Amino acid sequence: MDRVKFNDALEMSRLVYGMWRLGDDADTSVDHIRNKISACLDQGITTMDQADIYGGYEAEEILGTALTPELRNQIEIVTKCDIVAPAGRYADAKVKHYDTSRAHILSSVDHSLRLMKIDHIDLLLIHRPDPLMDHHETGAALDEVVASGKVRAVGVSNFRPWDWELLQSGMKTQLVTNQIEISLLHHTPFTNGDIAFHQKNGQPPMAWSPLGGGALFDTKLSGLHGALQNIATEHDVEIAAVAIAWLLAHPARILPVLGTNNLDRIARIGDAAMIQIDRETWFDLYTHALGHEVA
Repeated sequence: MDRVKFNDALEMSRLVYGMWRLGDDADTSVDHIRNKISACLDQGITTMDQADIYGGYEAEEILGTALTPELRNQIEIVTKCDIVAPAGRYADAKVKHYDTSRAHILSSVDHSLRLMKIDHIDLLLIHRPDPLMDHHETGAALDEVVASGKVRAVGVSNFRPWDWELLQSGMKTQLVTNQIEISLLHHTPFTNGDIAFHQKNGQPPMAWSPLGGGALFDTKLSGLHGALQNIATEHDVEIAAVAIAWLLAHPARILPVLGTNNLDRIARIGDAAMIQIDRETWFDLYTHALGHEVA
């Protein structure tokens, strides 16, 4: 499994296991969670993607119950903060909103450390752009959690280039990544400047929902589904692996985040890393995704 170096303090596996559905599984036992992590580690997938809000603010604690010091030392943990929804510890919130204040960021970090029973977060992301963000306050808070050793590196999620630049202007620490929606069914980041911005600045983006929320498996997408299936059959893999390989082929060094509770599917996440997508194949899939040939 390839690895991506973000800075001197952080290196992650090219494929990332997403834990947003961890609490949705019928089995959230310690053994089952450990089996999921082990299935990832067997493929060289060492990075686990969390967020405070996942599972109604319960997914981090579910992960924490399964972590041992030995297991913790084999993985990198990504988590996120700033979404406040009327659930869990924020059940009294009047309305779903974003909070990028210093107090909220510091409190969220401490909650995440306690719930996951860890002494540091490898990568902390601001989950959503906050229209009320004071970039000086937010930036200083992110600098503070890094300086304290509680967080190794910081980044953002769902930010546009101008959101990134605003926050970065209020920070000493360098933001290292932006986790955005990228897939064959959500390919606008390739043309709207999002990926170009980060590629230019050497910041590998992370891709959430890289399978289009499962929509790529819909046979009604006859052209795209058929093109994916042909490649999958050739390589003896599932079409999911082909769709992920399509992202891996891009020079921006995209890190797809894949979430499933099925152990067999987890065990096949690494198949994507074994498929080489050449330029014409990449554009063939892109053409099917667009619904027309490129200009």
